[in-house]
Amino acid sequence: MIRRSILAAALSLLTVAALAQTATQPPAATPPVAAPATPKARSDITLAKFQKRREKAIMAADTDGDGKISLLEWEAFQAKRNIKGDPVISFARIDSNHDGFIDRAELDAFFAKRFARLDKNSDGVLTADELPGHKTAPKQEQ
Repeated sequence: MIRRSILAAALSLLTVAALAQTATQPPAATPPVAAPATPKARSDITLAKFQKRREKAIMAADTDGDGKISLLEWEAFQAKRNIKGDPVISFARIDSNHDGFIDRAELDAFFAKRFARLDKNSDGVLTADELPGHKTAPKQEQ
């Protein structure tokens, strides 16, 4: 019984000594933290990335989930986003086969044309200065 008490006391002393030693030691040298890189305003965008982003946003208008956007869905989408202009005209511009619906193929074709118009140097990549709204982008004529 006394041996167990002595053993317990010895373990307690060792534990206290170890804790005291670690508390008095200076912290281990930590590797220097690199300064975060300055983020780009926007990264370069390829046609595929451009189409995917735009399609995802516009397909949110497909409220019934049938894979295509009707004129009623388009009008509601335009109103929700407070987009100026006549939604009937913009719908007709995208609905290239005039079937009364906008599908993914029509969106891809529409965005490919838009991408080509924005890609001023025709390198297949939109840089920040080619994107509308960037401070170095040319102003669009109205």
